Amino acid sequence: MSRLLLSNVSPYWGPLLMLLGAVCVGLGAVVIGRFFRSSRPTREKLEPYECGNPAIGDTRGRFSVKFYSVAMLFLLFDAEALFLWPWAAQYHAEGLFFLFEALLFIVIVGIGYLYAWRKGAFEWR
Repeated sequence: MSRLLLSNVSPYWGPLLMLLGAVCVGLGAVVIGRFFRSSRPTREKLEPYECGNPAIGDTRGRFSVKFYSVAMLFLLFDAEALFLWPWAAQYHAEGLFFLFEALLFIVIVGIGYLYAWRKGAFEWR
């Protein structure tokens, strides 16, 4: 009897119920938190927080693009290091082909690193 009932169920009900449950948990946490947390705003609490230092000047001021470029280079080389994991996991199965492929990948990443270094992307002038 239960097998007959489950055969007519759409395969979309499972993900839909999971999504509905996740939304209910998220909204429930916000609503319940609204009722139980204390709210005593003071001048210090309402000030913008920046690394423990008092705010000086306009918060919309310009800053060097070096911060952005160093962050992008970090993400780029960090993500490329993740590509070495599948090669390391399958090295015993594939042998020297994967080793040479990984070395070629490291050489290409090294060339990109040298290019960024020569362009001065890692300098904080």
